[in-house]
Amino acid sequence: MTLDEIQAKLEAGVEGSTVTMEGDGCNCSTLVVSPIFEGMSLLARQKMVLATVRENIDSGELHALSIKARTPAENS
Repeated sequence: MTLDEIQAKLEAGVEGSTVTMEGDGCNCSTLVVSPIFEGMSLLARQKMVLATVRENIDSGELHALSIKARTPAENS
């Protein structure tokens, strides 16, 4: 799975998001910025992001994903 594929999947799965990716296809990190995270706990944010790629993790296509999930205000 390429970084572009992961990014597209995350942007489609998290409403109003801007996604930045680093790393390689199977071990990567992401910064997901979305207003939808406002008022959500860090754990809830990470669960939302992980849910969008869960099938890829379960299939072994994606081995590890480090997640930073922020609101636009937190990312300023």
